[in-house]
Parts: sequence; structure tokens; C-alpha cells
Amino acid sequence: MPDAKLRHAIALEAARLMYDRTETEYYTAKRKAAKRLCRGGVKPRDLPSNAEIRDQVQLFTRLHEGERRTENLKEMRLEALVMMRHLRAFKPRLIGSVMTGHIRAGSDIDIHLFSDSAGLITDVLEQEGYAFDLERKQVVKHNVARVFTHIHVADRFNYELTVYAENQAHYVFKSSITGKAIERASIRELEEFLAKEYPDFDLEDDLQADRPAVDASVAPFPIFHSLLAPLENVKQSARHHPEGDALYHSLQVFELARAQRPWDEEFLLAALLHDVGKGIDPSNHVAAALSALDGLITPRTQFFIEHHMDALKYKDGTLGARLKKKLAQSEDFDDLMLLRELDSAGRVSGAVVGTLEEALNYLQELDRENR
Repeated sequence: MPDAKLRHAIALEAARLMYDRTETEYYTAKRKAAKRLCRGGVKPRDLPSNAEIRDQVQLFTRLHEGERRTENLKEMRLEALVMMRHLRAFKPRLIGSVMTGHIRAGSDIDIHLFSDSAGLITDVLEQEGYAFDLERKQVVKHNVARVFTHIHVADRFNYELTVYAENQAHYVFKSSITGKAIERASIRELEEFLAKEYPDFDLEDDLQADRPAVDASVAPFPIFHSLLAPLENVKQSARHHPEGDALYHSLQVFELARAQRPWDEEFLLAALLHDVGKGIDPSNHVAAALSALDGLITPRTQFFIEHHMDALKYKDGTLGARLKKKLAQSEDFDDLMLLRELDSAGRVSGAVVGTLEEALNYLQELDRENR
């Protein structure tokens, strides 16, 4: 049999093994296929690439699943977006077959998440009512052992959530199929991709169709908790923060804000959340906070968080003239400067504050009253 025909035959048999889920790894599938087709040894050049096998898997998929595959792909991408929005605090990235379009029956929705604590992620999943299993799997490659953390979520479609360290969010992962950087999408990128890929339907309307209604007054609060809780381990400069950790400071600022503006939910949220970025990227905590809270807070709350450090510069006279003028012209300028005063005042060692849960419960009840 000519080499090209042998290579194609091995690819076809390996694809069948993978489509039937007899094998899940390309390397094992091609080796087993070669052993079945060749009594003697097979030359490395006769072994198909992972990409060739994937193409044959897709051929099986089109033959056996037809139009159902296309509709499933669309639904899986929409469901992926729903999950990613729930987990937006962990910088979710959609990868794998749902991203590339190479799905088949039984494919998972694969998402990368970035957090130094898998428990924070499972807390959100529990709050959202998902059933899941946590798995830590050791993989040895090139004689180096690594432990991967996977969260397997069972829902309408199955998910495999892989958890990486927070500082790996910008790492370029390589594809085992192409050897190039994997295709992946953030929430914003996936939204743009869906709008381009499926131009004939309204994305938000479609996301609501045939799905349980989400109580918008409740949904953000588990994420707020997951962002705030790690601040207890963020120790600050004793010179500027004699009170200690960043969570204690945030709760002090919240209590002071509640005494001043007990009815103002947006202002109170800013007081509680203004330093959440310190648990993500202490070197640029404002940008980190705004990224993590994107889509969860109002523009007014965002304004307070975005400019609470600028307000300090405004007060000591070091802020640039253009930004100084912009802030002074804002209708929320006085409240911004009040937040600045409370931020500076909330640094008392031994101050009595409520718990994080009590603060969030107060805000949640206030949110219900305001609706």
C-alpha cells in the first residue's frame, strides 16, 4: 500500500476510534490504528498528524449527525457564554471544539479559568445551582509531572473547566493539533464572534429563550463575595494601613459609607468593592477591579472605583489638569470626594465592623427594595 494511502487509512481508523470514544487521545488512537492495519512496524512518516485525524472525525460527525451537529454547535456556544458570564471574575476563555466548531456527539464545553483558589469557582457554581465534580489529575510529559485541576459540570451540555493560576491568564497555550497558539475567546470576544457567526438572531433574546429566568438582584452577589473574600489574605503597608488586611479596610469603608449614605446602593457598592483588585493584581488594583466587575456594576459605581485613587491626587494637588477638570465637572464629584475621605478614614486598628456576609446581605436587600 502506498504511503499516502496507508497514512489516510490510519487517519480514518484512528478517527473511528475517537468518534466511537474508544480512544480519547490522538497519540494512542493513531498507534492503535497503525497496529491494526500493519502487521509489521510503521514508519513515523506514515502516521497521520492530529489535524488529519480531526478532519476525519468531522467527516464521521457530518455523516452520522447531519444538521443536528450544526444546531448543537450554536446551542453549545450560547450555553458557554452563559457559563462564562457566571464566572467572569475568573477571566474565562472558551477553547476546544466548541470554539473551533469541531464538535461531535458527547463533546464537552471546554473553558479555561484563572484563579489561585478552585474553591472560589466552586462557590459560584454552587450559588448558581450547578452539579459538579472537582478532579486533580497528574500528567507526566517529557518526564515532568504536572497536576491539573478540572471541574466537571453536568448540565444540558457537559463542561470541563480547567483552572490555572491567576498569573497565567495571559500565557499562550499551544494546540496539540496544530502546534500553534490555541484558539480561544474571552466573554467580549465570544459575544462579537456569535454576533458575526449568527447574524439573524438577537443574542440577548436568544439567551433568554427556553432558559430559567435569572434573578438579576441576586446573580452578582456570589461573585462579589468571591472577589472580596481573598482580601483577608492581602496584607497592606503598616504605614498607610495600620488596620491590617484589605478586607478589614473595605468593611470599615463600607460601614462609614452606610452611616453617610444608607440608601445609596451604588455608592455603598463602590465603598465595599473599591479595592477588590488588590486580590487580583496588587500592582494595578484599579484596572484589575474594573475588569473583574465588568458588566456587574452600574456606570456610577464604576466611576467611583475607577477614580478613587485619582481623587487622592486631586486632593493633594498632583492630578493632571485635564483629568482634574473632567472629575470636577462630573455630577458625582462630591460623592467621589466623600468616598475618598471615607477611604482614608477606614484605617483604624480595632474598629468594629460587620462580617462580609452581613454587608452583602444589606446590599442585596437594598437592591430588592430599589427595584
